[in-house]
Amino acid sequence: MAKAKSKGKAAKSGGGEMLLIASKVRAAVKDADCNFAGDALDGLNAYVHWLVSQATARATANGRKTVRAHDFLVP
Repeated sequence: MAKAKSKGKAAKSGGGEMLLIASKVRAAVKDADCNFAGDALDGLNAYVHWLVSQATARATANGRKTVRAHDFLVP
């Protein structure tokens, strides 16, 4: 099986693997009547990676292996 190539700048910029669907994010920004910069998706992806990291750390600290919705909430 062939190894998948990484797409976009996010994988190179330290944001990690792309977790977002670019077309959906762009559509949401457009629906808000705003423009979308080329680096905005990379920044949002890095933020999502940070959120996941924080949520997994909170679940682990609470003795769980399951991340729940409240793990993403900021106290």
